[in-house]
Amino acid sequence: MPNTRLTRTTVAADAEQAAVHAAKRALAPDTEPSSRPSPRPKKKRASSKYADPSKYAHLSPLVDILEPNLICVFVGTNPGVQTATAGHAYAHPSNHFWKLLHTSGLTDRRLSPTEDRSLPALYCMGNTNIVSRPSKDAAELSREEMLQGAEELDGKIGRWRPEAVCIVGKGIWEAIYRWKFGRGMAKGEFGYGWQEGRMGVGKGDGDGKVGGDDGDGDGEAWKGSRVFVATSTSGLAASLKPAEKEAIWKPFGEWVQKRREERGFVPRTAEEVDEHE
Repeated sequence: MPNTRLTRTTVAADAEQAAVHAAKRALAPDTEPSSRPSPRPKKKRASSKYADPSKYAHLSPLVDILEPNLICVFVGTNPGVQTATAGHAYAHPSNHFWKLLHTSGLTDRRLSPTEDRSLPALYCMGNTNIVSRPSKDAAELSREEMLQGAEELDGKIGRWRPEAVCIVGKGIWEAIYRWKFGRGMAKGEFGYGWQEGRMGVGKGDGDGKVGGDDGDGDGEAWKGSRVFVATSTSGLAASLKPAEKEAIWKPFGEWVQKRREERGFVPRTAEEVDEHE
């Protein structure tokens, strides 16, 4: 007949030993490798904040590339540090401006930033910025600077009277819109491409003489430059894929090509450019 007392004692001992081992495992560090690797921390680009103009006072603003009777003028935000250092528009290697001008048909080849001042002579196009002072990026500019820049830009466009302005980035148009209408855009109001609003209406230096007369060249009163909003060309602006950006720029390139043909535009020679300057 089995000894039930001994059996009960053995079972109790086994249970106690199992409890001790379980406690030790709970207290011991987890030395077994995890089945899932720990996610690598994402590298975040340090965000910029407003920088006083004195920070970049050693850098010079870019020269506006403007003259009468241009088909279009490109409007950027402001010169970046590398662009200001080089003294030529969109000079940072990661910027896609000159590439997009070529792929959209605005230029027949990809220009170098050092050729920026040839835009009027070769393609009947010009360039300026909404804010003239350099900075690392647009985040270092204040809202007040952008609004003041919008007013000054309207004056420039009213003075030189290009047929159209191409806004190089949504943020620039938002600043212009806020200045013109006294409020920000409502949800759903923004869209890339041609806009209903015009630039340069009733502004400028008031003499009405720079474009030759008060008309638009066809005997009609000048109604302001048409506005086309394109994407930012900065390498940091990655919300749209390259193909999507090209698709947005393409209609503007086609329109400018058509206007050059309709005008019978002929590129000026180097000698003519020197005489003009």
